[in-house]
Amino acid sequence: MTAVCAQIGFHLPGNPVPVTLQVFAVVMCGMALGGRLGTLAQIEYLVAGALGAPVFAGFKGGLVVLAGPTGGYLVGFVAAAFVIGALVEGLPRRSVAGLCLAGLAGVAVIYIFGRAWFAIWLGDLTGLGSWALGVAPFVGLDAVKVVAAAAICRGRAR
Repeated sequence: MTAVCAQIGFHLPGNPVPVTLQVFAVVMCGMALGGRLGTLAQIEYLVAGALGAPVFAGFKGGLVVLAGPTGGYLVGFVAAAFVIGALVEGLPRRSVAGLCLAGLAGVAVIYIFGRAWFAIWLGDLTGLGSWALGVAPFVGLDAVKVVAAAAICRGRAR
């Protein structure tokens, strides 16, 4: 699912980080599969891409993608799936609000990993450029992705 969702998106002018549905897929993965299996699914995605399968955005693959501007976000998918899944597994009931909070926590994890690597890649000592290009344009869109994933996963039995 993450590989397919990586191909659905577009580039903002002047921004090397594309807008894709990958975050939606990662959030769904954590919510639907839980911490352990969600994490394993994202590890499989990264390994396939690292080995050259064209699963990353723009049908790209290889270690060069992981070393590029989006590498931190891709690695962050693994940690995010774990966090989301672990939080969802701890919910007393699967409310949309609870799922949204878990999803937003996972998105924050993606931003932490992604922005850190993106700042290094940019040579951004202040962190302002990595924030302006790598986080700010995505916050609203990613919030919508989390709500959509929560609405879809709400009825899924654990």
